[in-house]
Amino acid sequence: MSSDAVTFRRMTEADLDAVLKIEYAAFSHPWTRGIFIDGLKSYEIWLMFEGNQQVGHGVVNVIIDEAHLLNITVKPESQGRGLGLLLLDQLMKRAYELNGRECFLELRASNQSAYRLYERYGFNEVGRRRDYYPAVGGREDALVMACTLTD
Repeated sequence: MSSDAVTFRRMTEADLDAVLKIEYAAFSHPWTRGIFIDGLKSYEIWLMFEGNQQVGHGVVNVIIDEAHLLNITVKPESQGRGLGLLLLDQLMKRAYELNGRECFLELRASNQSAYRLYERYGFNEVGRRRDYYPAVGGREDALVMACTLTD
């Protein structure tokens, strides 16, 4: 990783275009502008910067003591350098501050790099949702993973 400091801050509506640019570069089925606008009202959406460059974003929701990781995205050209783990750690710390004690997430069964990231952090596979995601030429299963949060 470069010497530029990694920092985080909450997303605002003014950040939408920059967030969507990264989202659309990273995913075949990205979140839409409408989903992010709705998300700003209901979820914790955090941006990650390396120096002054926005390199990723993540979305977490906590209901009572259960957290759900809804989105984690690192700019494609910034991937593979440990930034995803830093972003995941930031989101999990924030979920814990909001009284989340267990976190759940779904990911595409084909997304091996995300699976490895979550596993490294301490998530375990706890289930599968058949045909959960739209995919090119049909549907794709989601793997469900869970992790106990500690401070």
